[in-house]
Amino acid sequence: MKGFAFGQYYPADSLLHRLDPRAKLIMALMYVVTSFICQNILGFAALLLSAILLVILSKIPMTTVLRSIRPVLFIILFTAIINIFMTGGDTLLVEWKFIRISLEGLLNAAFMMVRIFVLIIGMGMFMTYTTTPIMLTDAIEQLLAPLKKIKVPVHEFAMMMTIALRFIPTLVEETEKIMSAQKARGADFSSGSLLSRAKALIPILVPLVVSAFRRADELATAMECRCYHGGDGRTRMTQLRYSGRDYAMLAVMILFCAACIAFNFLKIGYSM
Repeated sequence: MKGFAFGQYYPADSLLHRLDPRAKLIMALMYVVTSFICQNILGFAALLLSAILLVILSKIPMTTVLRSIRPVLFIILFTAIINIFMTGGDTLLVEWKFIRISLEGLLNAAFMMVRIFVLIIGMGMFMTYTTTPIMLTDAIEQLLAPLKKIKVPVHEFAMMMTIALRFIPTLVEETEKIMSAQKARGADFSSGSLLSRAKALIPILVPLVVSAFRRADELATAMECRCYHGGDGRTRMTQLRYSGRDYAMLAVMILFCAACIAFNFLKIGYSM
């Protein structure tokens, strides 16, 4: 968990940083939908290439981006293993008792790993890495503004999501401090059975929850002391306006989505 980077804003002067946050949110949604639409090797190759291109355009070091993958590496590997053993196929590679591994299962696992990898990088590039929490809040609120007519608390919803993203790195750092303090008191988190390791996490979870509630209370008090009262009558220092590069990037994203959909109709290699 050390060096965890997801949820942090990385200041840089890049094309993605200069885009309107509303355009980035729309492109992030399109990117997520596209990642689930892709079904064959061409589509996943395009997704992987686009993720690398996004990192290059953002001017963020690749090592910083890869830190956001490390905490979910177990989930990625677990998902891949499940797909290897649970996906049937005609081309058997290994068959021993109840274990059956096919070429289709391996390809399916590889596709799933690429999909999760691309989703994490894409969402980070379009949202948290290149967009400040304030700009992200304003973008969510303006995109969901029509819902105000049916009494949906849009501003509160946008603020809640932004604060949640902002405090991910803070809670991870707090977890590191608590684990270090417990290890100094003789706690052991790396040995014993699975049940004993789970029990060893209780001295971490209890102070972490208490700390999270304390931070939430301090944040609420600070907002009240500054007379914060939500979105009614609130003005913004920076007014959001679309520019030519925003429309150009949206057009590129639409073409990318259309290309990935078109790849599904090509009978090339294995398809999910």
